[in-house]
Amino acid sequence: MGTTITEFMLVSFPAVQGLQTLLFVILLLVYTLTITGNIVIISLIWTDNRLQTPMYFFLSNLSFLDILFTTTITPKLLACLLEEEKTISLAGCISQTYFYFFLGTVEFILLVVMSFDSYVAICNPLRYTIIMNSRLCLLLVLGCWVGPFLSVLCPTIVVSRLPYCTAEISHFFCDIAPLLQVAFTDTHFNEKVSFLLSSLILLTSLVLTTVSYTYTISTILHIPSAQGRQKAFSSCASHITVVSIAYGSNIFVFVRPNQNHSLEFDKIATVLITIVTPLLNPFIYSLRNEKVKEVLRESVSRIVQPHSKGT
Repeated sequence: MGTTITEFMLVSFPAVQGLQTLLFVILLLVYTLTITGNIVIISLIWTDNRLQTPMYFFLSNLSFLDILFTTTITPKLLACLLEEEKTISLAGCISQTYFYFFLGTVEFILLVVMSFDSYVAICNPLRYTIIMNSRLCLLLVLGCWVGPFLSVLCPTIVVSRLPYCTAEISHFFCDIAPLLQVAFTDTHFNEKVSFLLSSLILLTSLVLTTVSYTYTISTILHIPSAQGRQKAFSSCASHITVVSIAYGSNIFVFVRPNQNHSLEFDKIATVLITIVTPLLNPFIYSLRNEKVKEVLRESVSRIVQPHSKGT
């Protein structure tokens, strides 16, 4: 029989205390930059009328999502780096698993919505405001959040009811693969369900996103003027960069039949998914998007000028 587990021990941390301290400093800096960068993007979008469009409405949701996503993992990870006993309660572990997959699913559906918005803006510019009206945008965003909230609930409940034979999880957070690895039962069926759900979400959203951007890029290439092509490319280049990073790392980790394979390498990819990607997104959008850069420069100038006059 599996013992009644009330908390788990996270064991994927370096044994050297000095290295743990260094990791803590680095991750705290990354986490701070992630939160700050995404808050800046949200603030710019909601305070400047030039960014009050569907594209930036979806982008603000992506930034809000990145804040929640990295906060699901990073604070507990930072606490574990400081604590001698690196434990997490069963309820905390299951909650972390749920929000990790819930928010991850939201991201992929949101990327599909953003690719559709780019497609309409480039391929049907005259009908853009009619198609992408405020009601449709709100419904699309609600679908992005409500659908995953319900769909991830059932698999998480199943995982929470599994008996566990050990309290040690070979990871730095409660991912599904290490949880199934320590379950005191045959988890072959659970692995298959996890694989099928991950494949359905990732590959379906990837196909839809790829189709949208294929039509979008094809339309851009047929724009007669070089200036028009450059302007159109600049508006969707940041989307394509974010999509490439998101799908590349997630498909490698989750779209595999055997979830117990190469957990050590998965941990590196998971760092990219949970910590690095939310940090990169605001910088990608601010550096690759001319309108965001323009609004950001003007906002910084308004802040700096009063101080300059005062001195």
